[in-house]
Parts: sequence; structure tokens; C-alpha cells
Amino acid sequence: MGSAVGVKALVIGNGGREHTLAWKLLQSPHISEVVCIPGNGGTATLPRCRNLALSMSDFEGIARFALVNNIGLTVVGPEAPLAAGITDALQQQGLTVFGPTQAGAQIEASKAWAKDLMQEAGIPTAKAAVFTDLSQAIAYTKAQGAPIVIKADGLAAGKGVTVATTLEEAQAALEAAFGGQFGEAGKRVVIEAYLMGEEASVLAVTDGLTIRPLLPAQDHKRIGEGDTGANTGGMGAYAPAPVVTSALMERIQREILEPAIATLRKRGIDYRGILYAGLMITPQGDPNVIEFNCRFGDPETQVVLPLLDTPLDSLLLACAQQRLESFPPLEWKAGAAACVVMASGGYPGDFQKGFPIRGIEAAEATGAIVFHAGTRLKPPDVVTDGGRVLGVTAVGESLQEAIDRAYAACDRIQFEGAYYRRDIGHRVLKVGNVSPPVAG
Repeated sequence: MGSAVGVKALVIGNGGREHTLAWKLLQSPHISEVVCIPGNGGTATLPRCRNLALSMSDFEGIARFALVNNIGLTVVGPEAPLAAGITDALQQQGLTVFGPTQAGAQIEASKAWAKDLMQEAGIPTAKAAVFTDLSQAIAYTKAQGAPIVIKADGLAAGKGVTVATTLEEAQAALEAAFGGQFGEAGKRVVIEAYLMGEEASVLAVTDGLTIRPLLPAQDHKRIGEGDTGANTGGMGAYAPAPVVTSALMERIQREILEPAIATLRKRGIDYRGILYAGLMITPQGDPNVIEFNCRFGDPETQVVLPLLDTPLDSLLLACAQQRLESFPPLEWKAGAAACVVMASGGYPGDFQKGFPIRGIEAAEATGAIVFHAGTRLKPPDVVTDGGRVLGVTAVGESLQEAIDRAYAACDRIQFEGAYYRRDIGHRVLKVGNVSPPVAG
């Protein structure tokens, strides 16, 4: 199937990551069409791509469409449908899916489950304890002291983590979680020791037997410049991240990625998809896992895939069909990529939608790629439809060039209340890479 001309692909999701996946799949000579469920304003206007107005939770409807339309590869973007078992439902109909089963997706859907797996595998990670009772959790944080990290156990759209610098902040985070701020996801919390260092994201592809890392990336989770303010889904990213040297990547492969896949297999889980390791690199240069995710990162995908020369469909099919071991080495473009997220005013809190977006063509005329995240097509306009609206990405011979190009493109785009950080990549671009450590 990897070499057949005219394969149709299905991408599940509606964010910047899914627009990037569709865009990259369509660069392959083997892919004739991509259908996005439900897609966004960017996928609606991408040549040879169309949106289908189905719910991501309508597994039966998605399977029926894929079977009737001879879909050769389904790629699942977000974590929620994976955690709900979309891969299991589609595989039962004989469909080829890139994305782990419900059992495998527990590695992101439950932080407590993931911690247990890491301990079993001997993977380096912060000391942690799990609580379902508020008073016991508060007592534990008082005994540990601040700074300390409070995490909702379940899926909270990237917003369930508080790095508490004081005990008062920790208690407030615990009260919010147990008080229902994150619904079911916060009924159990993981309390972790605070790690010092620099964050990095390593997305790896796996067929359950072999695992291969993609280029390391670094994202900026905080809303404010200088990595301040509330956590978001990610305000920008760049790749490759210099903090992950080739020697460190070998250690990550040996000490983190391979043990994780081996332990999943030992637990009877056939994990085929992305294993995303969110890492903290200590000042001593040691990698620790902050969290595992079961899908492509967002906005990391927007900087990793533009640098990939290997056809994406061939790579993902090799994983889905469990033949990654014999797949050729991955090929990458030289240089670097940077992505700046343009968000709605008020994000990650309350924000308004429906504002027309101007200047996307002018931005793309500079050579940048504008990936749509929270947008929808409302003819004749593309309008804002989410908190993170656009991921403006550029490639350059150096990281500085990529960042300069991304910002030059951002300057050409306007919509009501548009906000973006002006310091993406600041930790690398500072002289000697000396900057305050980032906690996770």
C-alpha cells in the first residue's frame, strides 16, 4: 500500500497539528486526497483536501465513511479520541490506523498510570505521589514544601498542570482540581517534585517493536513573554532544539524510548503511533520525563514536519503495518524551523470568536507556511474559531533566520484582538544560551 498511487488518507482533528498533517501527507506522490474530520478553515482551503462535518466521537460514522471511500490510512491527531478508543473501533472494521489503542493511550490519559509504567521501566522521572483525597494531598504538599508540581490525572487539554512556587498556590491548585475545575480528570491528582532545567519535546514514531525519534523540538507553554503567566496549549516552538545533542538523543533512545515500548509490550499493549516524551534536561545534562503523550505535539508538529524529507505516509504506514525496523533512515532538511502561535485576545481565559482574518496570503507570499488552528471557513472569509488561531511557521538556514521569517509573516496578518509572543526561541538565541531555568 505504501507504494500504491492514489491512496486516500483520513486525518482526525481540527487544530494546527491536523492542518500540518494534511499538508505534509499531500506532499507525498502516493496520496491523492486527504479528508479531515472535522477539519478547520485551513484544511477547507487546502488543494486536494476537504472537511467532513462528523463528530470526532462518532466512531461508527467515521468507520462507515472510511470503508465506503476506500481510505488507506487514518491518522488520529488529538488525544481525546485515542483515549476513547477510536483506533480500536476502526481497526475492528479492518482499517489501517496510525495512533495507539485505548490501552496504549492511557500513557497520556492517566498521569498516574504513566508514572507507574515509568517506575516499572526504570525511566528517569520526578518523584511523585497520587491522591484522591484533598486533605491528604494538602498534607503531603506541606510535608514536601514548595516549589512543587500539581497535575490533574486525566486529560485537561494541556491546562491541568500547576507549577506551584508557594504552598498557598499548591493548595489553591488542589482545591480547584478536587473542586471540579477539570471535571473527571481532576478527581485524582499526581503531585510531583519540581525539576530544574530546560524542557524539550521528543516525538518518536513506533510500530510497537521498533521506535525512532523525530527531530527534537522545544515549545513555549506560557502565555507571557519570558515564559511567564498561565500555561497554554503552546504559544510557539522551534526545531531542532540544540539542548538535545546527538549524544543526549542516544541516551533518550536507550534510557527512555526503548524501555517505554518494551514495558508497554510486556503489559500486552501493541502500541503503534507517536510516543511523545516531554522532557526536562537537568543542568547536569540528564534527561527526565515530565510526561508522555500518545500523539503528535501541537505546536511541535508544525516545526518538525516541515523539516522532514521522508514521505510521511510511507513512515506512518510502516508503523501501522509493523515494519518500521526495515524502513530506511529518516531524511531531514538542513536548517531549522520556527512557529509563532497567533492567539485570540484573552486566551487561555475567555475570548471571542468569529473575527475575519486578513493577510494570510501576504504572509505566505514571504515564504512562510500559515497553519490554521482555531479557524473556520465562513465564506467569503476565514474567521477566528478558537483560542490558538494560527501557527505561523518558517524554515531558515539558521534558527535566527527561521524566527525572523516567522515574525515577518506574523506582521502581515490581522484579526481583532490578535496576540502573539515576541520571544519565541529566546532561550537559544541568548548569548551562550544562559537564561532562567524552566520548570515543568
